[in-house]
Amino acid sequence: MKRAIWGATSLAVLSVAQIALSERKVQKANANASFVEVPVVAKSWQNPYAGQVAATLAGKKLYQRHCAACHSQEGRRGEKAPDLRSPVVQKAAPGTLFWYLKNGNLRAGMPSWSRLPDQQLWQIVAYLQTLR
Repeated sequence: MKRAIWGATSLAVLSVAQIALSERKVQKANANASFVEVPVVAKSWQNPYAGQVAATLAGKKLYQRHCAACHSQEGRRGEKAPDLRSPVVQKAAPGTLFWYLKNGNLRAGMPSWSRLPDQQLWQIVAYLQTLR
């Protein structure tokens, strides 16, 4: 009987610890979405596809193919990836988002998508800005 109680208590403690660790990873991921490495000049770049429905739809398809595995289908968050609906991301300038997609941040777990053409990166930016 004591072993069963001890086992159940241990399992509960481990479950709580795992949940806390998972939440800490998400908080760290959201903190890493600060874009501090983005050059000032990139912040002034404008999206040539802004407001174009076809570009936004193309961006959604590209997002699903390249980004959803980490950020989720809705962009809410992944285990290591920040919430793309967060104020930090949504208030970011289009050029900031483009630069971050193109260059990534490996320390924060964000890969570089420089192999994608600029047009596709801008389309992803157009889609990201609809997640508000």
